[in-house]
Amino acid sequence: MKHILTTLLAAVLLNACCGDNKEKEMPITVNIKYTGVDGNALKFAEEMTASGTVAAIRAEEGNLRYEYYQSLDDSETILLIDSWASQEAIDRHHATLMMATIAALREKYDLHMTVDRYTPADQPETDSRFIRK
Repeated sequence: MKHILTTLLAAVLLNACCGDNKEKEMPITVNIKYTGVDGNALKFAEEMTASGTVAAIRAEEGNLRYEYYQSLDDSETILLIDSWASQEAIDRHHATLMMATIAALREKYDLHMTVDRYTPADQPETDSRFIRK
């Protein structure tokens, strides 16, 4: 009986800690830096916008943010901040025909990429004194 209770308690604690092994729905932000030459990164972002591709991505279920920014330090780099409600939403986006359009434009402008992924974290109280609201 003691063994059964110990096993049951371990299962309850494992489920509380780790869930049922399904990935929890958590927003994900992907920062992509596009780098090229001769202003190609900016041309890429402009064509993405003018073609309606950016608007279509923003309209996808689960897209929270899709915005391009130009670096003040490096005119050949454009930053894309791309946020999604979950990994499932990103996977659906990656399965669209739109990805072929994006890949073709990356090739057209001969862009190189670096990618960073972020998930939310609680902001430490000690940081709040540095944030002006």
